[in-house]
Amino acid sequence: MTSVGFGRDAAARAAADDGVSSLYAVHWAPMVRLAWLFVHDDLLAEEIAQEAFVSLHRKWHEVTGASGAAYLRQCVVNGARSALRHHKVEQRYLDSIRPGPRRLSVASAEDEAVAAVASADMFERLQGLPTRQREVLVLRYYLDLSEAQIADALGIAPGSVKAHAHRGLAALRTEMEARP
Repeated sequence: MTSVGFGRDAAARAAADDGVSSLYAVHWAPMVRLAWLFVHDDLLAEEIAQEAFVSLHRKWHEVTGASGAAYLRQCVVNGARSALRHHKVEQRYLDSIRPGPRRLSVASAEDEAVAAVASADMFERLQGLPTRQREVLVLRYYLDLSEAQIADALGIAPGSVKAHAHRGLAALRTEMEARP
């Protein structure tokens, strides 16, 4: 490549940088909102919008200034569609590996009431635990985090996670046996 060709490439990149920067200033928030309307997830919406701007930068030489916003909208819509398709595939896979029979009917009102009372009772019993035990149990059983993830989130050793979980479960078990 000659130095003249290199200069053109640098000039083209500079033009793309300037053009995308000006569009970014005006269209970032609307593109994130557009993506959010499809995916209902703040972080995923920002990621989709970011990918749209990256794609616009790569294709800047093909896109004229006036059609830059239209190109961004198209990229956001396509990105959101792709994310939703991916989510559906994930859900189908998770549904296929979940053990047990699948319920096709909705729980009865009585079942819902019993579940609500049991949940409120468990919440009350969790509040009686020491803070660290409560944190470990909530992260483990409500967020389904691994011991390593819990240790990282709380800034403690994995062995401490095991100990707090064991003590917390033992305290809950004793409490549940003592109080019907």
